[in-house]
Amino acid sequence: MRILINDGIAPIGLEMLQKAGFEVQTEKIEQGDLQAHLNDFDAILVRSATQVRQQDIDLAPNLKLIGRGGVGMDNIDVAYAKSKGLHVVNTPAASSRSVAELAMAHLFSIVRSLPMVNRKMAIDGINDFKSLKKAASKGIELQGKTLGLIGIGRIGRETASLALGCGMKVIAYDPYIEETEISLRMHPSYEHHFKLKIQTISKEELLAQADFISLHIPGGQGYVLAEEDFNQMKDGVGVVNCARGGTIKEEALLNAIESGKVKYLATDVFESEPPTDESILRLEHAGLSPHIGASTLEAQDRVGEELAAQVINLLS
Repeated sequence: MRILINDGIAPIGLEMLQKAGFEVQTEKIEQGDLQAHLNDFDAILVRSATQVRQQDIDLAPNLKLIGRGGVGMDNIDVAYAKSKGLHVVNTPAASSRSVAELAMAHLFSIVRSLPMVNRKMAIDGINDFKSLKKAASKGIELQGKTLGLIGIGRIGRETASLALGCGMKVIAYDPYIEETEISLRMHPSYEHHFKLKIQTISKEELLAQADFISLHIPGGQGYVLAEEDFNQMKDGVGVVNCARGGTIKEEALLNAIESGKVKYLATDVFESEPPTDESILRLEHAGLSPHIGASTLEAQDRVGEELAAQVINLLS
């Protein structure tokens, strides 16, 4: 069987597939050329870059499996693929810790003005050191603050675990979950591990109570934070988005920043990627990253291994 790995895979996943006897192509086929070649393969494995839509599936009757390395499936017409008898798999747990750590890294960064300081140190660090120090000397601690999680699935729970370890209070809204258990992860050398149950609350309650709001939801459901939502938040709130672009209305976000409603912002995702509107990119105090939530070496290995194992199980 032939497998097209169109957005890359960790060496461990590639090795597993080859050892199982699959013929693997890792040379990328551009989106515009995909329909002409997809029927040459029994399976296609993608990340977020390649889309597999109904029209692609219709032109590839030999296709048996679509695999997504990662959590979100919004770049695949999942229901249609399944209706045509295709296997559709992803790796929802593999990158959870990496995304959660990036969300917390952004939180630590924005409350200490590190985005602004890092930009200016290279330019003014020698001649204006004292002024930069003064400008960045009004940071705050995360301990004692309330973190509101919109979405308390795998990534949300990992983020909660880290936030609780920092002394934050964690509240959560999730329309599909009423109660969940958070594991306070310790180094394997420690014998004791701790668990805490969290009851979810309404979105309105979360927006009113949270000092910081972090999104951990799939895309494709429209804006989760728009004008009316920002109006319900505390003044001076912080917002972190390491989920999906299109979950926050950027125009409303920029207005909330200008009014002072939102004081802290960090985002790993944008409505358009790469961004077509430079307004957010120009924000001096915003923490910005180019959609790298799952991009750690450990996560890539887990994604590759988990994806390869599913392909081998379903197609061997």
